[in-house]
Order: sequence, then structure tokens, then C-alpha cells
Amino acid sequence: MSLLQAYAQVPGGYYKMAEGKKGHILKTALFHSIKNPRVISYSALWGAFKRTDMRPDGRVWDIYSTQEGGKAPYSFDFDTNRCGRYHREGDCYNREHSVPKSWFKEAPPMFSDLFHVYPTDGYVNGRRGNLPYGEVGITSWVSANGSKVGQNTFGGYTKRVFEPIDEYKGDLARTYFYMATAYEDKLSNWKSDQIGGNRYPGFSQWSLELLLKWHREDPVSEKEIRRNEAV
Repeated sequence: MSLLQAYAQVPGGYYKMAEGKKGHILKTALFHSIKNPRVISYSALWGAFKRTDMRPDGRVWDIYSTQEGGKAPYSFDFDTNRCGRYHREGDCYNREHSVPKSWFKEAPPMFSDLFHVYPTDGYVNGRRGNLPYGEVGITSWVSANGSKVGQNTFGGYTKRVFEPIDEYKGDLARTYFYMATAYEDKLSNWKSDQIGGNRYPGFSQWSLELLLKWHREDPVSEKEIRRNEAV
């Protein structure tokens, strides 16, 4: 429950079903509390980002270009920098499914669940494609903020992965925990080396260990709390 308590206040009794439980029983109890989340349309995500992902300077808080402390080599306006075509970093931003949409065949409601859709640089998003998150050893590409594509070195998994910068690893790990809980009944149909094909724990072993590591090493920030409240 400590992960949940790290967020802002929730309505009284919201997690009552989870009290005194642990392991798969706890996860399923949480599933029953948050299943069938209300989601907005895919087109409405553009406007929603102004509530969930705005930097203090009013620009897009892009986790694939913004660096630690909120600095960035470039920035995006919410209205004028939405992607059509792009050729390089900094051209535009689009709607990044942190859990790639191909894993669940673009099915609703996951497709437009704002909790896991972030505004990110379109070119960097394209370089990630549908790669799992991981920790890169041999690097084949690095973004301007230090995100990487390359061969994974964590947990015995050796295929290509995408590694975000340390600043956002915990955010993304907790996003994945939410998705594996909110859609527990659908996980067996998702296709990825990162997903376990089962309800519990929901992830392959290397992936679970990685996400727990990221959760511990990157605690909840004020940015993450504000985003969670806005969602």
C-alpha cells in the first residue's frame, strides 16, 4: 500500500477493499476498485495534456526531452507544435503510449487512458516504437535528453529496449503498475516480452524486477503527484 499512499489524498473508502490484503489478493482487490476507468477520447488527449503535463513555464512537459530540474534543449507549445510529420528531434510532440498500443492491439479503453499516454517528442517516440523499457548497455541511439535505445543488460533479457532518463523511471514504473492492475482481466491478451501473460504479477520476471528497482530508486515527485491528481 505504500506505493498508493505516496500519491495525494483519495476519496474515503476508495481502497477499503484492499485493507489487510497482500500479493495477488491485494492486486485483484485493487483491480475491483479501479476497473473500468473512465477514459476520454483519443482526440481529447491533446487538451487534457494542458492539465496533466504543463511545465511551470507553460510549455509541454515532455519526459523524452525534458531533463532533470525541468531544463530542456528545446520545448513545445501545446497548440502549435502538435505532430503531423517530423524529421528530427524538436520538430513536434505527439501522444506516446508508454505501454505501446500494439501490445494491446489499440483496443479501448487502454488506447486513450490518459494515465499512461504522455506528450513526447514525436521523433523520439518513433525511435522507441514498441520497444520495452529497459537498461541499455550497448547504445545504438541517444536522444538530446539522454534517453537511449540499445541492448538491454538487466535481468538476463538481451533484446533491444528503450531507456528513459533516471528522472522519470519511477513515474513510468508506477504507470505500468497501474496498467497491470486496472486491466488485470485483459493482460493475458497483451503481447510483449515485458508482459507476463498472466494476471499476477502481470509482468515477466526481468521486467518486474526492473520496474520495482525503478520505483525504489526514483521516488514519487511533486510533478508526478500533480499529474496523478489531474488525471
